[in-house]
Amino acid sequence: MSSAIELFVKEEAHGLRLDRFLMLHFPEESRSLIQQWLTLGALMRSIENTPLTQASYKVKRGECFHLIRPKAQETHILPQSIPLSIVYEDDDLIVLNKPVGMVVHPAPGHYESTLVNALLAHCGDCLSGIGGVKRPGIVHRLDKDTSGLMVVAKNDYAHRALSSQFHPDAISQEKTLKRGYKAIVLGTLPQKKLTLEGQMGRHPLHRQKMALLKHGGGKKAITHITLDQLWKIDGVSMPISLLDCQLATGRTHQIRVHCQSIQCPLLGDAIYGKIQYQQRKGLPACVQEFSRQALHAYSLSFMHPTRNELCIFTCELPPDMNKVMGVLNQQT
Repeated sequence: MSSAIELFVKEEAHGLRLDRFLMLHFPEESRSLIQQWLTLGALMRSIENTPLTQASYKVKRGECFHLIRPKAQETHILPQSIPLSIVYEDDDLIVLNKPVGMVVHPAPGHYESTLVNALLAHCGDCLSGIGGVKRPGIVHRLDKDTSGLMVVAKNDYAHRALSSQFHPDAISQEKTLKRGYKAIVLGTLPQKKLTLEGQMGRHPLHRQKMALLKHGGGKKAITHITLDQLWKIDGVSMPISLLDCQLATGRTHQIRVHCQSIQCPLLGDAIYGKIQYQQRKGLPACVQEFSRQALHAYSLSFMHPTRNELCIFTCELPPDMNKVMGVLNQQT
């Protein structure tokens, strides 16, 4: 059994809800997981030695608790021998180049051929147990149709260390965590460089979409964007741009929403990139027919969880984005 973690309530935490108090100590974990720990009786009052299961309980200064993390359960996800483009691997982590079309986690409609299935086959028993379920230690995600670099933890310690760097609310002050993306967009920036910032959350009407919320709610989202290349085709009113996007926070669909907010939707983005036919008229066929959001995670840097060294990785653009750029270079 895992050893107990002792937690003291200091003056500044007095009056906090129990789940929020625990989130201060475990910022890499989700609130739903912490509430699951409470439901399972993993948190004990030190004096009474009785479980405390009420997430809304208000903690008091001087209180002491003991937490024993629940053991990981066996997964029912089947390993599948799927080729992985591995950039780097050691005993603690794997850095890979995720291809277009691969789903990260099994979900309704995608129970097979996911990155998790492939990692189970590749890593065998050397996987982290996080979230109460034995599964590969995914610490950040890419959309199905976004390609590029991801890091995966191979043990529990590495998962916690990496998750604290990749936490959605974390803003890297020491500049050790960096995530760089290349995006091909319809339109162009009002200036060479700009920073987009706002509160991002679920769209009030379309719950499967994210949006910048103007009337409260959501979480802070910050993206630094630079114009890398601009294409203007004779006779076509809409320019096309290659953008370099650096994430300062990690919200769902962050780059896609931010680009849409400045009228520069990603090429091929079926959710956020709808452009009137008249605006697209005259663009090359490979541009008009591009079938996924033109977004690629080309750079990734983070502190290694055990060596305490800065790791920096880059990868080339995928063939479909390179093809579009080649055609645009020929026509401009």
